[in-house]
Amino acid sequence: MKIVSQGIDLVECERIRDIWQRHGDRFLERLLTEAEIQHVHRYKNPVPSIAGRFAAKEAILKTIGTGWRGQIAWRDMEITNDAAGQPSVVLGGESKRVADRLGITRILVSITHTEHFAAASALGLDES
Repeated sequence: MKIVSQGIDLVECERIRDIWQRHGDRFLERLLTEAEIQHVHRYKNPVPSIAGRFAAKEAILKTIGTGWRGQIAWRDMEITNDAAGQPSVVLGGESKRVADRLGITRILVSITHTEHFAAASALGLDES
């Protein structure tokens, strides 16, 4: 196993709250997959969890080195959680094509958040 690249991101929860209030559910539907929307709505205050997923997706984009250009879409990246709560990444669309070109076969992600901030880090691995 080889580390190909890494990324990190930090987000203010208040910024995510403001965007959500301005754009409503359209914001969530653009940013999150259906499974992710269901996940964040399990919490009394979903904003830190939404911000965590936002930070994770930004960290993933840094890992694949693209930023928001070309055909990259928020929903190309899905953050799922196992029974213990550990997050994992499922790539699709252009994000997957870029990762494949870089030799990234798996992305590890770690997310943390408080009431005010959310942060995430991502590692792109070549498991071959």
